[in-house]
Amino acid sequence: MAENPYSSLPDHRFWRKAVTSLPPFALDPIIRTPFKISPQDKVATGGSCFAQEIAMGLQASGFHYYLAEQPPAGMSANEALRRNYSMYSCRYGNLYTTAQLLQLIERAYGRFTPQLDHWNRPEDGRFVDPFRPRIEPDGYATIDEMRADRERHLAAVRHMFETMDVFVFTFGHTETWRHKPDGAILQLAPGVAGGVWDPGVYEFYNMTVSEVVRDFMAAVDRIREVNPKVHIVLSVSPVGIIATYEDRHVIESNCAVKAILRAAADEVVRARPNIAYLPSYDLATVSPNVPMFYREDTRRINPYGVDRAMRVFFEHFTDRRKEQDAVKAVKIDVAAEAESNSRVVCDEEAIESA
Repeated sequence: MAENPYSSLPDHRFWRKAVTSLPPFALDPIIRTPFKISPQDKVATGGSCFAQEIAMGLQASGFHYYLAEQPPAGMSANEALRRNYSMYSCRYGNLYTTAQLLQLIERAYGRFTPQLDHWNRPEDGRFVDPFRPRIEPDGYATIDEMRADRERHLAAVRHMFETMDVFVFTFGHTETWRHKPDGAILQLAPGVAGGVWDPGVYEFYNMTVSEVVRDFMAAVDRIREVNPKVHIVLSVSPVGIIATYEDRHVIESNCAVKAILRAAADEVVRARPNIAYLPSYDLATVSPNVPMFYREDTRRINPYGVDRAMRVFFEHFTDRRKEQDAVKAVKIDVAAEAESNSRVVCDEEAIESA
């Protein structure tokens, strides 16, 4: 047979050898990683709700999941959980877009102060932070109380960025809502969890690949200004979007959103070799795995899918020979947490109950 450019390529470059010929449980898209995570590394997380699965996996495994924003002294564990103190490394809630991440950094360091200060909840009149309206389940009694909590939160965000060793961020969405006067990015549309929908004040916007890349790269640059040694792991959420504001079927929008995010992740990793990609989306959506990875709602990932994604993570991003007990713990504990689903908070689910 004549030589051609594909003749000497390894098996993992061919679908028949790397996918068709293997049982689904053996599928593993990672070939190499640029760094390893030790149990002592402070690992912070952010992004869409799938990032919470990674956070729970780290906590269950004995690795150092970094909680930079701690609950007040004397608060019970159950109350801290109810008030979202372990949802992410800080109480920012879901950071669905890279624009939201970038503006969080800019707000934390005083480079951007949004004109939008507060919202009221229509059901009880209590105050909420427009940029994380569901983080305090009871809302705030006064504006000053809300502002004080915001300042504590942003101080914790600064501390997290400056002291973390690893930042795991999950791309979740491209559709977003903005405050027209200054372009401030919202976590949720106004009226869903506070505020009043006014098309003269707020606008819908859907990000492009180049905008996702631009904002994430800018966010990385800002982080590395204060913490040049931090390692970054990037992933794309395999969880489907809950709704679309585009005038088209949600299936079409979901495909577009995930394609944009996956393409953006590829551009980022190509441009910055010191950013690692965790292919949780790729693993979940490859055709042999889809029936086994998704729940009955066909949107969320089931315990088996979470377990497989976390096993791949620990297999490649840690020293498996030294951390076999950690991997074993993930299989038991993360599956149990995912089955109850009681700790995974997807803020956009409020859309359906608003």
